[in-house]
Amino acid sequence: MSADRITVHLTGLEVFGRHGVYAPETALGQRFTVDLEITLSHAEASRSDDLADTVDYAALADDVAAIVAGPPFALLERLAGAIADRALAEPQAAEVVVRVHKPHVAIPHPVRESAVTLRRSAG
Repeated sequence: MSADRITVHLTGLEVFGRHGVYAPETALGQRFTVDLEITLSHAEASRSDDLADTVDYAALADDVAAIVAGPPFALLERLAGAIADRALAEPQAAEVVVRVHKPHVAIPHPVRESAVTLRRSAG
């Protein structure tokens, strides 16, 4: 049995959304950036060259974009949870790390962005 591990990365997916606690955040909306790391349950794709043995990241990107563009969540943590649930619906996904970046933070202090990282395992 192989000790290989495969992690599929989808980095910098930019989508307009309306997430936030405060009314102006949901009214105005902004661009969010999502990074995903999906660890596969096995490394068969490295030998098979078959899409069924990995993650279809094009379809995953479409679905994640729909989540971000969809109904608003107050918390980035909840948004990350919805994205993690979708990523773990991939048959070969064993673990996912989701990072949601919010570049324009509604606080009275200069910050580059706020972000949340969620790590979740299948099962």
